[in-house]
Amino acid sequence: MTTSNLKNDRLLLALRKEPVDRTPVWIMRQAGRYLPEYRETRKKAGDFLTLCRTPELACEVTMQPLRRYQLDAAIIFSDILVIPDAMGLELRLVESIGPVFEKPVQEPAAVKKLGVPDPETDLGYVLDAIRTTKTSLDGLVPLIGFSGSPWTLAVYMIEGRSKTDFSKILSFAKNNPEEVHILLETLSKSVSIYLEAQARAGADVLMVFDTWGGILNTDQYLNFSLHYMNKIVQYLSHLMPDLPVILFTKGSDEWLEHIAETGCHCIGLDWNTDIGKARSRVGSDVALQGNLNPAALREDKDSIQQKTKAILQSFGSGSGHIFNLGHGITPDIDPEHVAVMIDTVQSESSQYHN
Repeated sequence: MTTSNLKNDRLLLALRKEPVDRTPVWIMRQAGRYLPEYRETRKKAGDFLTLCRTPELACEVTMQPLRRYQLDAAIIFSDILVIPDAMGLELRLVESIGPVFEKPVQEPAAVKKLGVPDPETDLGYVLDAIRTTKTSLDGLVPLIGFSGSPWTLAVYMIEGRSKTDFSKILSFAKNNPEEVHILLETLSKSVSIYLEAQARAGADVLMVFDTWGGILNTDQYLNFSLHYMNKIVQYLSHLMPDLPVILFTKGSDEWLEHIAETGCHCIGLDWNTDIGKARSRVGSDVALQGNLNPAALREDKDSIQQKTKAILQSFGSGSGHIFNLGHGITPDIDPEHVAVMIDTVQSESSQYHN
């Protein structure tokens, strides 16, 4: 969707580093368990995966934060692990453990048996959720589509679950160099066509979540993670050069220049990076997203205001900043504290835009 078709186009303008009246704001995992209305809808669905796989319910929880807050974007409700699930690894959610694959990748030979899922047939419920949500949004704000990065998906596929010490994936990568690259190549193709399909279904912005890139050293990160995210960016930019792509690697501070070289429109920052320093390093090339520590939302309202103001001040004047958390919001956060953060961005950021 072009900016002219949107009632609120701040996010798209900021991603292009064009002038805005104030800094746009949205929240990673904004449709989630911290909201009582989300918990009610999830209860109605019966379980998390049913919620993901039911387009009308996924649309409902995508819309919920927008009814409560003046956010500048919606992000489709889904999960990064739907691609491995579509590959046949059989995802399920286990209480107190999190996502678990019934059929993880345990042997190198299993890698060559994995195919690239067809987005319309194997992941059509996500695309239907995007189409349904676009109708519900009616141009209110842009809709963000997303995927996990190839490396992050590989971590879950080989470890088999989320709570892990990463010993299996790191051993697999060390001992099976050919197979790990075959796996990552298959995943990069899968993510590329999945994100393309999301855009064609109506997503205005695409984001790649590289949750576990930060467990790697620099050589490993460049070879196992960024190399394959770069392939995704190049694929999408060739087909849809005006479609903004955000890359987010948790723990990426030392690699920001490398990430900027992919040609992505925006780099998501975790809370350990000083956004002002990041801007001085790469800000002339890309927009920056972030980066309040999610834990700050547990503090009192004055503290939330001050820390929000500090990030705005650190980035400074001009466009190219999308305010967000440095990672996903956690379930224990008081929704009123989220309102304080959003209200502070809205009231304080206009002074940085002429």
